[in-house]
Amino acid sequence: MSTLIFTHPSYEHHENGPGHPECPERIRTVWQTLERAPFDALERREAEEATPDELARVHERGYIEMVLSSIPEQGFTQLDGDTALSPGSRPAILRAAGAVRDAVDAIMGGEAGNAFCAIRPCGHHAEPARAMGFCSFNNIAVGATHALAAHGLERVAIVDFDVHHGNGTQTTASGDPRLMFASTHQSPLFPGTGAREEHGPYQNIVNCPLPAGAGTEAFQAAMRDTILPAVEAFNPELLLISAGFDAHERDPLAQLRFTADDFAWVTRELLDLADRCCDGRVVSALEGGYDMTGLADSCAAHVRELSER
Repeated sequence: MSTLIFTHPSYEHHENGPGHPECPERIRTVWQTLERAPFDALERREAEEATPDELARVHERGYIEMVLSSIPEQGFTQLDGDTALSPGSRPAILRAAGAVRDAVDAIMGGEAGNAFCAIRPCGHHAEPARAMGFCSFNNIAVGATHALAAHGLERVAIVDFDVHHGNGTQTTASGDPRLMFASTHQSPLFPGTGAREEHGPYQNIVNCPLPAGAGTEAFQAAMRDTILPAVEAFNPELLLISAGFDAHERDPLAQLRFTADDFAWVTRELLDLADRCCDGRVVSALEGGYDMTGLADSCAAHVRELSER
């Protein structure tokens, strides 16, 4: 079985304002990458919108209503200093979360071995009642909680290698022992969370902060020595990946020194782990990545490894 791609044209119409790094060019770059061989042979599916009830497994209902009612007819609405809504935001933010839910359903239904959600905006900073870091709703957390509620899973792991710590995802996982969250990220850096000592009340949080300038050696050591063994011990029934590519050495928003080869390597390692734990069931969702060359190269490396399984 091959890799399914979940995406939607609406992602191009969400705007954060002129000059903002989380821009429509990001998803166009990913689409252009996936239009080339060998990715052009992969099956595409259009994501449906996440429902309020599905979002409410992660977010407070009052927050959901506030976000959706704040979408402007023209111009921009600022949810925080760097997270905005535009007239085209509603379908984009709902279908970004919906893509991960749809991918979970497809993979749990045996329709493919794994899936990649080519989505925007990113989601892993969104807290239960707060937008942060370009994120309105937490896409990966919506997918994880859907797996628990709709498929009766008892153990779902989320591995996040975005350069920024997924604070919102950690918040969701911290409150549910059926979830595990593991992250490599640059520290110190926005959002200032993700210390090694943060384990959560259920000891289901694993953080490996990396210093500015860290590259292949430090990344592989963190994964091999800490994250991969911890995830395997958790023995997930489904593995979700927050695939942020802003740890690439070209990215303007941080200072880690990863290359596309590093993202290929970690993808192989996670797929091998999934083969051992959960019959290879993996759903990956795009998070950050703000240099277009680095994003294209990293996305290609990641999806190539997924599709060759």
